[in-house]
Amino acid sequence: MRYLDRLQPLALFVMRLTLGAVMVGHGYHKVFGGLQQHAHFVASLGLPAWTGYLSSFAEFFGGLLVLLGLFTRAAAFAICIDLSVAIAKVHFHNGLMGERGYEFPLALAALAFGLIFFGAGPIALDHVRAPGGGIRSK
Repeated sequence: MRYLDRLQPLALFVMRLTLGAVMVGHGYHKVFGGLQQHAHFVASLGLPAWTGYLSSFAEFFGGLLVLLGLFTRAAAFAICIDLSVAIAKVHFHNGLMGERGYEFPLALAALAFGLIFFGAGPIALDHVRAPGGGIRSK
């Protein structure tokens, strides 16, 4: 199975593209047109309204950074926190499966969690910026 180890960079690349694309998609409409509404929604959950702005920016700009593989660990950390709060405050009471359940945000949070610890891998701007980061070759 040693040959599968050589595909780890590709796996990290696919993880990044998946998480980044979904987060940019979810954050785009909040940052460009729905920022105030999202802040009010977050305030209705009992959180400070300013965290709604933080959440929107974490989703959109964090997603862009993850897509590019730039400052991936920090962006993935912000996304993981964002999704954890969304699960706890919005989705958890709906259960794992079904409408507004937490299965999808949980899967995205798991991708972000993995990227926090593994980094972007060699197919990323992080690797160009600081060679040797991410998964170490054996």
